[in-house]
Amino acid sequence: MNKSRGFTIIELIVVIAIIAVLAAIVLVNVTQYLNKGKDAAITGNLAGILTDSAQYFDTNGNYTALCSNSTVAAALGAADNAFDGNATPNEVTKCNGAAAAFAACAQLKGSDVYFCVDSTGTKKSVATRTGCVAAWALTVCP
Repeated sequence: MNKSRGFTIIELIVVIAIIAVLAAIVLVNVTQYLNKGKDAAITGNLAGILTDSAQYFDTNGNYTALCSNSTVAAALGAADNAFDGNATPNEVTKCNGAAAAFAACAQLKGSDVYFCVDSTGTKKSVATRTGCVAAWALTVCP
């Protein structure tokens, strides 16, 4: 009587295939959750600009140089960093300030959606980069 011990090559291939499918499912879900976390960081940094802008306006009486203010620039850099780990200024963020109004926008991770905040207190998602660019020109979110 010869009893074979171990697994056949077919059994090993089936087990490896099952593990590969499960790993792919987990990887997709983890990536989605990471992107949602990055989006939360981006929107949080931009929402913080609203508080900073109110203090800036109380001190200066206008929003003209708001975007170059160190606190606002740091928040924009943090949003850029949350997007891709690189705090290159204005890579995915944009800020436009005028005497009476300002708007700041940033691209959200994993999509072509942009988050916009402005001097009216508006915080919202804009569907396209064109919408954000229009916001920068008008200094309010569309």
